[in-house]
Amino acid sequence: MSGTRLHLPAGTAASGPYGVEVTPRTAGWRYSGVRVIELAPGASHTLSTHEDEVVVLPLAGGATVDAAGVRYELAGRPDVFTAVTDVLQVPPGTELTISCADGGRFALPSARSRSGGDVVHHAASSVRVELRGAGQSSRQVSTYLQGGTTRTERLQVCEVLTPAGNWSSYPPHKHDEHHETERELEEIYLFEVRRGPDGPGFAVHHSRGTADGGAELTVRVRSGDVVLVPDGFHGPTAAAPGYDLYYLNVMAGPADDGLWLVTDDPDHHWVRDTWRTQAVDARLPMTQPAAAEGTR
Repeated sequence: MSGTRLHLPAGTAASGPYGVEVTPRTAGWRYSGVRVIELAPGASHTLSTHEDEVVVLPLAGGATVDAAGVRYELAGRPDVFTAVTDVLQVPPGTELTISCADGGRFALPSARSRSGGDVVHHAASSVRVELRGAGQSSRQVSTYLQGGTTRTERLQVCEVLTPAGNWSSYPPHKHDEHHETERELEEIYLFEVRRGPDGPGFAVHHSRGTADGGAELTVRVRSGDVVLVPDGFHGPTAAAPGYDLYYLNVMAGPADDGLWLVTDDPDHHWVRDTWRTQAVDARLPMTQPAAAEGTR
């Protein structure tokens, strides 16, 4: 990853029609990618998935997607702080067209894939929602795709909602090795911060390398920013008081068992024990899923 920028402020990762375009080549790694496209009312966009498995994930608005000769309707949502969304999973080697009658903004998480498969529409009601942590570490995690099933090979996609003033991605953790209790996963953070009454909000993200090396990064992030996590411990991601925080996580790695296994920073693992005596933040869940599970 030498020479690769890990923090991509809003607009700096734009390419062609995409407001964000991160590929394995531009990131300097092998698997994970994401693009974001904004469509005006009545506009459409056609792309090929090539060697990637791709998910069409509405950030704002809904769309009609034509893929593999079939038309799919994505109801979408007003914005990421209002609801979870339905998504469309599209296999490698497929041409698809996204059409948007009322305008919208769409993320396109992706991962290099060796296999084909079918186009699959996942309803919003099927999204698994968990409330993690407690106290000021309370956050909501909505998982859209987990790798290793018959429906996806490597790609893992989730959203994290953190109420204003809370910390997420905490305790710091890593997933850059493959062994019994950890999986190697490249990770992308795509941020949205709820605006305040007088302007845009912000959050703070921290990553650091392990004892064997790795990059260190502490940055202020705003809506549209991207952070790449190739290795090492990452977290916390802290929502500034007054500003709710959202981020989309896209993860993929060489293993095809679909497991999200992490190693906590040993200096901070003890924090998990404190959650047993704290309540989950009453502001959660921030969106209303079909069912919520309380986990710690």
